[in-house]
Amino acid sequence: MRMTAGWLLLASGTAAGSGEHHVASWVTYLFALLLAAMIATLAFEEKLHAKKSIIAGTFAGLCLILATMLNLLTFGEVVLPGGFDLKEHLIFEGAEHLELPVYIPAIDWGVIAIILGASLFVEVTSRSGLFSWIAIKLTKKSGGDPWKLLLAYGILTVLFSALLNNVTAMIIIGSLTTVSLNKLNRTDLLLGFLLTEGLLTNVGGLLTLISSVPNIIVGNTAGISFGKFFVVAAPYVLLTTAATLFMAKRKFRITALQTEEDRVIARELVSGFDEKESIPSNRFFWFSVSVLVLFILCLAGKDLLPWNLGRLGMGFIALFFAGVTLLAYRHEVDKLYAAVDWDLLAFFAGLFVVINVMEHAQVLDMIGRGIAAVLGLQHHLASAVLLASSALASAVTDNIPLAAMLAKILAGMSTPTESPFWWCVIFGANLGGNITPIGSASTVIAMTFIHRQKLELTFVGFVKLAAPFAAVQIVLAILYVLLVFR
Repeated sequence: MRMTAGWLLLASGTAAGSGEHHVASWVTYLFALLLAAMIATLAFEEKLHAKKSIIAGTFAGLCLILATMLNLLTFGEVVLPGGFDLKEHLIFEGAEHLELPVYIPAIDWGVIAIILGASLFVEVTSRSGLFSWIAIKLTKKSGGDPWKLLLAYGILTVLFSALLNNVTAMIIIGSLTTVSLNKLNRTDLLLGFLLTEGLLTNVGGLLTLISSVPNIIVGNTAGISFGKFFVVAAPYVLLTTAATLFMAKRKFRITALQTEEDRVIARELVSGFDEKESIPSNRFFWFSVSVLVLFILCLAGKDLLPWNLGRLGMGFIALFFAGVTLLAYRHEVDKLYAAVDWDLLAFFAGLFVVINVMEHAQVLDMIGRGIAAVLGLQHHLASAVLLASSALASAVTDNIPLAAMLAKILAGMSTPTESPFWWCVIFGANLGGNITPIGSASTVIAMTFIHRQKLELTFVGFVKLAAPFAAVQIVLAILYVLLVFR
């Protein structure tokens, strides 16, 4: 999953999850089997008639019980990150000590806050008619041509993912897409649009050094500058976005209008759309426009906010703006709270706990060692295998500790900044999220939109549809790395 830095857990002078304690091989294999079992169970979610949150929560509970019985978890005080020196294991004066259940710091509350805040923000803002206005404007600009509309939303998805984050991008673009296709009476294309947008969020996450956490971890460890990162990544993102859109066009039969008669009929249809029909109040509409612009600017320029406010994180920004917009419907907040997908939030919470236990059981370390072993192969072959294996590992587990582990391995080998290995990890960690519906937060949210529209798509169905896209993206990444770093 795509996570941000969490709490630091302190006990006996060792950071939790550091992997410094010894874990028996059979224990690691046992938890690897549990991880595989959870993924298999999620694949048969529909047949089991169980919600994702129940499945993830059940495995989270089982993992916590087994990990406690086997003394894998570190119980003790939680210390806020600002008060702890990882290198010296020193607690600074004034650091905050909190007593929390061990599973609380295991959850990435930043991601939970982003999903909750962005969902509430979009839900309230949509009542102003803003998203309908944007969607109808785009639909009219496209002339009712589905292919032009896919191009517009695809490019927007990549830009939003690069500037904001893939979760917020998917929530906003998914909402706009639903409005547009409903207006065009082309709900038959919804599945293709939403799935394509979900895949493109992870492509857009490659555009800049700060577009995703693995980029930041690997880029900083390798010493790759912001400008250098963009120069190397931008051509690939442009190429892969085009390839993904053209594949979607063929796969989901999202074709351009063929005849002049069809184009005239479509133009007549969209010309009858009134973008103002869903605006109940001009005052609230312009208020929503202002808040949306501020929301995007604050997310994109988080690190530039005054008084170090950016340190509060994107989750806080999303919740803050959700709170501001909720003031407009302060007497109806219970209805808006009811619209939140609590199953999705509970699923992420359970999944984060499972992944955290996997770190303590050194399952991720085992994956990292296996990937590191390929570095001894012939140079070009090693690059290809490293990128592909990083992607496969990222598809079923959290790409952040995986990226951190591989970055540490490469740094320990004194890998030069210009080595392609760094980029293999960056591309693999990001693109692997497109292989499964639990590979990234944005693909999970794309699936949520799909199910909300009563469209049939199972875990296995997602893999079947997405695998060709992910394969092409990964192959293009391998060829790109080999070509650029000859």
